[in-house]
Amino acid sequence: MKPHKQIKDWGLGLNSPLIIAGPCSAESPEQIENICKGMLEENVIPSMFRVGIWKPRTRPGSFEGIGEEGLKWMEIVRHHLNIPVTTEVGNAGHVEIALKNKVDVLWIGARTTVNPFAVQEIAEALRGVDIPVMVKNPMNPDLDLWMGALERMHAVGIDKLAAIHRGFSDAYDKRFRNKPNWSMPIHLKRVWQGMEVINDPSHIVGKRDGILEISQRAMNFGLDGLMIETHHDPDNAWSDAKQQVTPRALKEILNSIDFKTPLEQQKPSERLNDLRRAVDHMDDQLLDILQERFAVIDQIGEHKRENHLTVFQSDRWKEVMESRTQKGIQKNLSEKFMKELLYCIHEESVKRQEKQLREAAPVKK
Repeated sequence: MKPHKQIKDWGLGLNSPLIIAGPCSAESPEQIENICKGMLEENVIPSMFRVGIWKPRTRPGSFEGIGEEGLKWMEIVRHHLNIPVTTEVGNAGHVEIALKNKVDVLWIGARTTVNPFAVQEIAEALRGVDIPVMVKNPMNPDLDLWMGALERMHAVGIDKLAAIHRGFSDAYDKRFRNKPNWSMPIHLKRVWQGMEVINDPSHIVGKRDGILEISQRAMNFGLDGLMIETHHDPDNAWSDAKQQVTPRALKEILNSIDFKTPLEQQKPSERLNDLRRAVDHMDDQLLDILQERFAVIDQIGEHKRENHLTVFQSDRWKEVMESRTQKGIQKNLSEKFMKELLYCIHEESVKRQEKQLREAAPVKK
């Protein structure tokens, strides 16, 4: 991927891990004042102050944000805390108003990321503008959409970029408001070298309980910061009341987190290098075993072809899945991992056997 500037090079005095805090929505000057004073009293000054000015809602009639007037109240933040301010923009009009009011950092929300037309409109409004932009993951676990939104920003000259991981919709998992699906932010960091990802535990959990747990897991996975919704009176907040915390609770959460040092920032020990070499050797052995296994699968495919048998056999598939999964569990491997592993191996086996049948089939004239 094309190079971009790291958060520490945005020119805003920011460091890792980046801590972003503030209310879900701006409500009044008094609210902003009280939050700032609470942060000062608790001595918990975040790296950046977040605030919602425009709130996309599923259905009309609910609070959809205070609008431009709320951006004028950000001078209160600058006066008390002297930290950058960030807000969400959903269209070109929002961008124009945010820039006019000297917002320091913009972010694109999950509901906007899903729409390439909307993202491109925002990108064109930012063409030639020197401002950092953070992009939240789309509602569903679609890595290409997430990367595409970042790429659209980069294509118009925005080189101060970061991603925000706020979880993904899942109608079947009731533990979270948005399922974290940790493999997605990790994969983004893997394929886009240097891309920093900020975790948003507030939107993942959807309630105050659990924010610490998710925050710690984010740090364990090597993510680069946290965005935690903070309000002086969360229970009476105009939006997302259940997931906001007080400045005191924010301090307690941050003090409880065991922040990890990214390996990129230090030289690996010789012990770690030895263990990695051992893993490399075992990976080579795994690949050799897989090669041998698929060589046998090819012979099975040849036998099925010669005897006019179908590729898929449901009773055999069921027996393999159940027996191998149980053996894996006995060897301290999770059931979920075993099923995913066996499914991938089975898919490759079916494809190889079906290919043999196709290549052996007579061509109709």
